[in-house]
Amino acid sequence: MIRDALLRSPLPMLVIVGLSWWLLVPALKVEPRYLPPLAAVIADIRSVWPDLLAGFWRTFVETVVGFLFGAGAGVAAGIGFARWRWLERGIFPIFVALQSVPVIAFGAIVVIWFGNTLASKVVIALYLAFFPIAVNTLRGLQAVDPQRVALMRSFGASPRQMFFTLSLPTALPTIMIGLKIGLSLSLAGAIVGEWFGDTVGLGVMLLQALYFEQVPRLWGLILTCGALGTLLYGGAEWIERRFIWWRAE
Repeated sequence: MIRDALLRSPLPMLVIVGLSWWLLVPALKVEPRYLPPLAAVIADIRSVWPDLLAGFWRTFVETVVGFLFGAGAGVAAGIGFARWRWLERGIFPIFVALQSVPVIAFGAIVVIWFGNTLASKVVIALYLAFFPIAVNTLRGLQAVDPQRVALMRSFGASPRQMFFTLSLPTALPTIMIGLKIGLSLSLAGAIVGEWFGDTVGLGVMLLQALYFEQVPRLWGLILTCGALGTLLYGGAEWIERRFIWWRAE
């Protein structure tokens, strides 16, 4: 049982990568500008630990709040597109076109509207999370078996009953895929949003480290962002395994 759990866990691979970084970089005399020794990265993380913890929490809040708003809007839009086809034909192409706008350009407009506040980071995170969630909600609802719909109608089921007992359960696994993608994109949006001006956040620290060419700090921040993304994704995976254990056909 322990062996199977280890095989399913990313921990062994993380240990292998960490040991390889620790041993091979000094042994191969890799230039620090390309990849600094792991010991130097850990030492830099310890030196800025309070700032790193504050930045981690700020980016976490921006990501989660933006994701929650984006998830609500995306699921609602997907349901609307599935319910009213004219809405899908008229508005969905606009959302597709908006996704082609670079996040940097969109972020600049958002900062002008909302200023360098928490709200602007949340809006950018929402913007990136919305589309994949809306698309997966629409596709999940469209995957409902028409024969099952006809069967429920023959038993006199109302549209509300059909939605909550057939359409939504069928679509939930697909919606969950969109939610996990949207969560990852929300983190990217929160970090990019911090580049437009802020005093706290992992994005701020990344920009400062890049400006001063602090390579060990850059790698430490990359590891921290990866840990935050893993934490968020792992939470979504746990929710899926716990509450959405079935799969769409």
